[in-house]
Amino acid sequence: MTDGVLNVVLGLVASAISAGLGWLAQSLRRRRRLERERSFFGLPADGEALLVVNRQASATDAKSVARDDVYALMELSALVRECGARATLTGHDEVRQGLGDKTEFCVGGPVGNRRTAAHLESWLPGVAFVDPPAEAGHPVHTLLVGTREFRFLTSREEPGQRAHVLLARVHLREGSRPVFLIAGQTAVSNHAAARYLLAHHRELARAHGRDGAFAVVLRVVNARAYGPDVVEFEADVTQAAVSRPEPAAV
Repeated sequence: MTDGVLNVVLGLVASAISAGLGWLAQSLRRRRRLERERSFFGLPADGEALLVVNRQASATDAKSVARDDVYALMELSALVRECGARATLTGHDEVRQGLGDKTEFCVGGPVGNRRTAAHLESWLPGVAFVDPPAEAGHPVHTLLVGTREFRFLTSREEPGQRAHVLLARVHLREGSRPVFLIAGQTAVSNHAAARYLLAHHRELARAHGRDGAFAVVLRVVNARAYGPDVVEFEADVTQAAVSRPEPAAV
């Protein structure tokens, strides 16, 4: 074998080894990323997840679901499949089971989701959705966390409107699966929070731990123009959300 042929063969072997090592490193990174994702969401391979569907609060039909809520549930379902788990879709008024056996994604505020109302009462007593001020002139509830108000702003008050959404992870017990709560002022804000959760779960894990509870408020800017695509972090309200309000003085 001549030196030229030998050099070519050695080059090919080196390229093959380099490509193999690169593929192996990428596979290991993907596997570690997937394992971290499974750990954060409580979705082991062959695990189960419950997706709780809300109703469209403004609709007369009790089975009506807003389009953006459907999109949010579809993206959450894709996450479950990516983790190798199975998703079960159920209506908010059909759930008759406890917590911890499977990861739960509960979409929608308490007005259109009874399950959300139960979760807020049990795990986030500092959170409430209250009637808007009379001068607001719209039916969208104000998100109240502790003493802090997050008002829905109409197009008159801010271009394209501004809506808020509570994103929380609760009911964390040893050996149990978490509950993820997405409770927004609008369906678009629910969709935006689902996207935020999927895109920023690593940041949330760093801030609150892979097994830590949290409650944050996000704001959706100019949804009329941008839909659920422009969502920004507003506040970490974990402490206020889990604190039960003091009884009113008599």
